[in-house]
Amino acid sequence: MDVPELWAEIVRWLSEHAPVTAAALRPPAPPPDLAELEAEFAVELPEELRALWTCCGGTDPDVLADVLPPFYTPYSAIEARQAWRDHRKRWAAQWERPACDYYAGSPGSSFHPAWIPIAGDGFADELVVDLRPGPLHGCVLEWEQEAAQVLRPEWRSVAAMLSDVHRALTEGVPAGHSYPTVTEDGRLDWQIR
Repeated sequence: MDVPELWAEIVRWLSEHAPVTAAALRPPAPPPDLAELEAEFAVELPEELRALWTCCGGTDPDVLADVLPPFYTPYSAIEARQAWRDHRKRWAAQWERPACDYYAGSPGSSFHPAWIPIAGDGFADELVVDLRPGPLHGCVLEWEQEAAQVLRPEWRSVAAMLSDVHRALTEGVPAGHSYPTVTEDGRLDWQIR
């Protein structure tokens, strides 16, 4: 399945099994200007990320919807741009050059301008798509704000991440190191095991 199909299947599953989480999801309205985002990010967005932002508009601003394991709420394209701007402002003042390798998927500290945030935990940790060059271009990393680092790719791509989430939801298997559960009040929750 491609990204729009995977996202639609995830939303369908959430609507049936975790309606509170599903109700928090928003369509992209208005559709994001992806050319404008590419110009600001100074990178070409991979087709999978473009596809995600054309079908996922983030969530209700007052609700955390942990759709992505272990506790991440997807961003709209506009929320991603704001998170990226905030990181650039914070890290540009501290580092003349990002403290990480040139190639995608490699560990690093400070926030690299080619890391595009796609989901947050409501505090400061985020999932980012790594758009540095190399064979892992487009992989998904977990940015840990407190440690100011990424360690290794969590998924090889946005589609791989969504496929893993879909499989976890429909088959009850882990996605990464987390298992999906649904709370009594109808929210998706991920249990780390």
